[in-house]
Parts: sequence; C-alpha cells; structure tokens
Amino acid sequence: MVQPLANEADAADPFRRRRIGMARPRPRRTASQPLGHQTLISRCPGAVQAFTEVLWARLRREAEEALERAPILASLFLESIINQHSFEAAVIHRVASRLRNDVVTLPLIVQAFNRALEADPEIASALRTDIIAVYEFDPACERFIEPFLYFKGFHAIQAHRLTHWLWRNGERDFCEYLQSRSSEVFQTDIHPAARFGRGIFLDHATGLVVGETAVVGDDVTIQQDVTLGGTGIEAAERHPKIGSGVIVGAGAKILGNIIVGENARVAAGSVVLRPVPARATVAGVPARVVRIDPANGRTRPMDQILQDLAHEAFVGTI
Repeated sequence: MVQPLANEADAADPFRRRRIGMARPRPRRTASQPLGHQTLISRCPGAVQAFTEVLWARLRREAEEALERAPILASLFLESIINQHSFEAAVIHRVASRLRNDVVTLPLIVQAFNRALEADPEIASALRTDIIAVYEFDPACERFIEPFLYFKGFHAIQAHRLTHWLWRNGERDFCEYLQSRSSEVFQTDIHPAARFGRGIFLDHATGLVVGETAVVGDDVTIQQDVTLGGTGIEAAERHPKIGSGVIVGAGAKILGNIIVGENARVAAGSVVLRPVPARATVAGVPARVVRIDPANGRTRPMDQILQDLAHEAFVGTI
C-alpha cells in the first residue's frame, strides 16, 4: 500500500523538512554494513553516468536557490556552477579556482585537469562518487552544493587525483608544485604517489598526512589529523594499506607497511602499529582489537537507490 505524503508542501519542497528541523534520513554505517550509495553506484556499469544527470540537475537547482537567498555571492554560484556546462567541468573550475595563484593560473590548472580526465576517465567517476560519499555520511551536509563549494576535504582529494595523474605521467615538477600549493590551501599533505580509491570522504581534512606508498581503498572515511605514515625503519613499501570501507577516527596514527582490513574501524587517537583484521574495531596506544563485527552486511538494490535519488531531484522541480 502506497503511503501518502505528509502534505503537499513537503512534496513541493524537499528542503522544507530540513528547514523546520526534521533531519534528512541517513543510513547508519557500521563495520558490518559499510556500503552506501557511492559504493553501489561505483560498482554498477553505467550507473555512475545515469546518476550524474540527476546529480548535476540537483546541484544546479541548489545553486539557483542559493543565488536567490545570497545574491552577494552571485559570482561564486554563477562561475562555479550555473555557467558551467557539466558536473565535471564545474568541479574542475571550483578546485582550480582555489589552487590558482600568480605561478599557476586557473586556465593552466583547468587544462591539466582536462588532460587527466581525457587520459583516465576513472578520475571523473571517482569525483562523482566522492561527492556522494560526503553527502551520504556527513551529518552536517544537507545539500550537494556544500561539499562542492565549501568543504576542503572534497577539494583536497580532487586536487590529489590531479597530482597523482601528473606524477604517473612524469610531470614531476608541476605535480610537486601543485601538491605543495594544495597542502598550503587545504591543510593536507598527501604525497602525489599515494593511491586512493573512489568514494573517499575526508572529514574536515585539516592535518591529514599520507605517505608515498600508502594505498587507500574505496569508500573510506578519514577524519582530521590522521597520519598514514612510516616508522622510519622501513624502505620501499613503508606506509599503510587501508582496505575498502574503513573508517579512521580523528587523530589516529597508522604507521608502517601494515594492512587495515576491509570495513575496519580505527578509534580516534589510536596508534596502530600492527595489521588490523577485517571488520575489527581497534583502539588505544598502541591499538588493540576491541571488537570484530560479523560478516552479515546488507545493501539496498541499485535500482532502488537510483529511483530514490531521481525521485528526490524530480520532486524539487514540481
């Protein structure tokens, strides 16, 4: 039986419930249920592009609404979103506008981004799933426009995707200058050689340090002041390997060439010196396993997720 909407106002304005103090429903991600929209979309062929149309329409509508509420920021909304021709172009412009200075101009950075996306389409897929990850799991995020325009964690991971491509492409000096500039602007220090998956949520991001041989899987949440570093006694592969679905709490230090298993949790302030089993929660200095969750995670069907997201975008146009 179809349940009626609470009232016509809710149907006409999907943000009304938030303005009157009703929070947007969010999944509770646990170690045994780690997967959200960004995971399933990133794993279904064709689903990312299908969702991009919904995402881009939603983002443009949010920008138009924001323009009405805050005309003083008109140039920001117009240049960053409304006057852009696609979601990818808009993200590139926004990140480039934050990185530019007298040495590297906005057109130069945009050109580099475009070369990277043309050579590696996976970068475009990753930036879409990254913004979905923020919206999905950040309780402070009520609109897509917020991470897109304001959240430095989202900007920092996109800047890293560019510097990583430049590193692999042999453009080392340009890469290292942009990495230094990104560190200055976003207060993160991510080595260009570090490898990241998709659906990355850098929560607050301030103080994040990631070493050269670190690897971070898909759908990983990393909070502020985290270090993925070395012990100082290893050469070559000397930094952590973080499995997909992992959550790393604020201030945690994960040191050495160790594996943090999929869907594990690292408690805030922990110092991790040994491998962490999949689905385990570790805490303390040094960190010890305090719990291992069962492997019984469940996810919603992909078609249901896309239907819900498309319906939310459609309702907003009524």
